[in-house]
Amino acid sequence: MFVSGCASVLPAQRIMGGEPAPSDGLSWPWQVSILYRDQPICGGALIAEKWVLSAAHCFPNIKSQTTHSDVVLGAYQLLNTSSNTVTSDIQQIILHPTYDSDSSRGDIALVELKSPVSFTKYILPICLPETSAKFSMEESCYVTGWGDIKPGGEEMEKSRDSHRSTEVKVPLIDREKCNSLFNATQHEPQLHNPVGPGMICAGYQEGGKDSCQGDSGGPLACPCDGHWVLAGVVSWGIGCGRPGLPGVYSSTPFYATWISQHIPNMTFVTCGKDGTTSGKSEVNGREQNSPVVTLLLVFFTLTFYEMLLSLPSAHLLMGYVEFVQNLGTDAFKLLY
Repeated sequence: MFVSGCASVLPAQRIMGGEPAPSDGLSWPWQVSILYRDQPICGGALIAEKWVLSAAHCFPNIKSQTTHSDVVLGAYQLLNTSSNTVTSDIQQIILHPTYDSDSSRGDIALVELKSPVSFTKYILPICLPETSAKFSMEESCYVTGWGDIKPGGEEMEKSRDSHRSTEVKVPLIDREKCNSLFNATQHEPQLHNPVGPGMICAGYQEGGKDSCQGDSGGPLACPCDGHWVLAGVVSWGIGCGRPGLPGVYSSTPFYATWISQHIPNMTFVTCGKDGTTSGKSEVNGREQNSPVVTLLLVFFTLTFYEMLLSLPSAHLLMGYVEFVQNLGTDAFKLLY
């Protein structure tokens, strides 16, 4: 399904492994930088004319950050803005109600801009996936931002040209495998199975390519059916690009319902191997009932309720178990 208004896949060649993004500024038009008192603190992704999706941990002081923060759109170099760059004030910041800084659960936030931005070839929203979206674990996605880019000991060295947009190509890793990697590397009991529901992983088992400091809240973009889809936002990690410790992202499909509650007219796209949205999502791990199963459940519930109302009170008290057994038998016959 194609959604007009969110970014289509661009044919331009990608530069991988923490290298600078193409300098034309067209490759990742949804990438934004969030500044606090004129200093970049986090990234984000434009998802609508007035809305940016980022990470909750970027906003430890909502009141001050709402007043003293700006969002920069359409930029390639933060210290060398051009006529394509737009800076917007923030109207409000909404953290997910389950956000917990200790476990990184619910590490996602909506940032409302004070005024709608005009879309250009340098400023475009990225598509959002439905709750039941499927992403192949063989798919390579891209994490982008203005963070540190090169491995150097425990941290990542700064780019020679500071505040220049960079990109890294990373494969998705399912949650079970990701937890196995963390469990094999870490020995602290509190870090056992640290990747919980609502989180996804991306990176290389051998390390070397990863999101890092300064990339928090930035987009993990995956190609799907002719357009780019926001699979996640940069949440947490242990070090940067360390072997056996991939980056962890807040899963956008997992929080699609919450997003739609705050942006009622938000459009979501289907994304799956067979073009459907039924079945279990390979990324967010949430079980989705198929339409057939849902209809059968509704039918049996209504049938049960109708038959229950038609029974005399004595039957309800003395023969309830037998009645339910008969109903179950009749319902089973209906399936065939």
